[in-house]
Amino acid sequence: MSATTPVPRQDKSAAFEYLTTRKDEFVGWARKFSLFPYPFVTACCAMEFMSVSSTLYDTDRFGAALPRFTPRQSDLLMVVGTVSHKQAPILRKVYEQMCEPKWVIAFGVCATSGGFYQNYAALPGIDKIIPVDLYIPGCPPRPEMVIDGIMKLQDKIACERHPIINKDF
Repeated sequence: MSATTPVPRQDKSAAFEYLTTRKDEFVGWARKFSLFPYPFVTACCAMEFMSVSSTLYDTDRFGAALPRFTPRQSDLLMVVGTVSHKQAPILRKVYEQMCEPKWVIAFGVCATSGGFYQNYAALPGIDKIIPVDLYIPGCPPRPEMVIDGIMKLQDKIACERHPIINKDF
């Protein structure tokens, strides 16, 4: 090569071609045990939600014990109870303020399908306004069902693809 011939430049992401799917497995494992829930609690399912965090059921062993009371610090939105049409824009705004990746659990029959409220005020399921990853049925759901739901969500998180490196890196 002479001094005037430019050196071919490699793409910035070419250095990371050696990464395999093991990276996704590691990041999935780390994310599934570091859930930071944001409780959007509106109705009678709140008592069951509180009992899930008690020492008898202990969601800390699943990495989901510390509830965050700001959506900007959470990655799991737990909608607990009835959501009215008046609360729907607030719930949508809370969901939009959460950072990526984010997951949503509909806790109880009212959040899942509107429950036994067949009137003009109750939203017939929160999936009308935000995407839901997991539905936990029941009126109210037992703590064992909630723990089982968190474990199913953890399995879903572990199996997802977790991109760390993008085209701009």
